[in-house]
Amino acid sequence: MSSSPVGLHRVLTPSGVLPQAADRLDARPEIWPDEVRIAVERLNLDAASYRQLAETHGGDGTAIRRAVLDIVKARGKMQNPVTGSGGMLVGVVDEAGPDSPLGVQKGDRVATLVSLTLTPLQITDELTDWDGKSEQVPAQGHAILFARSIVAKLPDDLKPELSLAVMDVCGAPALTARVVRSYVDKGLKPVVSVIGGAGKSGSLSLAAARSAGAARTIGVVPFQAEQDKLTEAGIADVVALADARDPVALANAVAEAGGPADITVVCVDVPGCEHGAVLSTAAGGTVIFFSMATSFSAAALGAEGLAADVTMLVGNGYVPGHADFALELLRAEPGVRGLFESRLAED
Repeated sequence: MSSSPVGLHRVLTPSGVLPQAADRLDARPEIWPDEVRIAVERLNLDAASYRQLAETHGGDGTAIRRAVLDIVKARGKMQNPVTGSGGMLVGVVDEAGPDSPLGVQKGDRVATLVSLTLTPLQITDELTDWDGKSEQVPAQGHAILFARSIVAKLPDDLKPELSLAVMDVCGAPALTARVVRSYVDKGLKPVVSVIGGAGKSGSLSLAAARSAGAARTIGVVPFQAEQDKLTEAGIADVVALADARDPVALANAVAEAGGPADITVVCVDVPGCEHGAVLSTAAGGTVIFFSMATSFSAAALGAEGLAADVTMLVGNGYVPGHADFALELLRAEPGVRGLFESRLAED
């Protein structure tokens, strides 16, 4: 069997599906000519997946660590069977096949910009340096990238942990900026609301919306402590306090902050926020879903039930140039960088 640029040759079961949909991948370290093997240094579990694991195991770090190890061992990749999501990783290129088009070579420190849900992965250290209490996971092992994978060299001016945290969510600000610019190009100055504005993807999306020409940015958070942090960061014109799972409360909070929003960006890692996002968006507006906790059937049926004329977009995590764009936002916005560094310090 020849190798496939999208990794079909690594799918063990079931046959005929892409790696992301596979139950199990072949994660052997031997590479095909167009593949790259990465010596893993750190995983970054996506927020929805980590939250689910933590809640299921009552915050028991040992149990969370064992759950992650069991998933990787059983599936040959890190894909939470409940949320369907994974995360991404950083490491050092261990070997690059002669036919790989990714432009990396042995010794490059890189971040994968494709999900762990489709990346063949083996862990060799039992995650002994991880206490199970944070999304960032020190790890040893290897991962395999395909010809159609996406990878970025880590910048020299940022700590690897910080770069990893940014690159994990870099699709969100890039798409937010693209949608805002599409309004501005039509002579419109949109009001942008970001639900989960104090988080990683949320804070970057607020900064991206402002840089792209939004008339007003509204950050929505559920707790007073997050409202204080986001207000201090200065990256939102208004910070609203609301539980996004309460549609009426969310819509009222956004309205009081200057809404309804022309563009709503959903960056929370809990389910049940679909109806509130739709209800707080103006007629003819756009809702961008970046949360892996989103039920897209609930979003579609909810919009129908509310007779809401909104365009709903699924953030797929990839926009050309998204990593460089996100890193530049981090460098240019002290408030965003402060939120990221505070979160890493807490972890």
